[in-house]
Amino acid sequence: MRCSGDEDIATRGRRRTALSRALAIQSDLVVDMRELTFADSSFLLDLAIVARRLRHAGRLIRIRSPQPQVWRVIEHVGLHRLPGVVIEGQAPAVA
Repeated sequence: MRCSGDEDIATRGRRRTALSRALAIQSDLVVDMRELTFADSSFLLDLAIVARRLRHAGRLIRIRSPQPQVWRVIEHVGLHRLPGVVIEGQAPAVA
């Protein structure tokens, strides 16, 4: 799944279909955040819910290349500490 632009509470409806499809895959879910410039906690909490369901099915969610500003929100909500979540190419925290 590729994320780009902004993801926030206003885009929640548009991402529901993609997240529902992601639950049906038979392999780990890769979420490419390279082009994601902004994400609020609603987006990352949605990913946490998907990660929990995937983990129960024996799969992981692999988050790739979050931008520094998105990494801060990942840390804030604790997504990186959840079982079944792997951050690949993580950005250093922004001061």
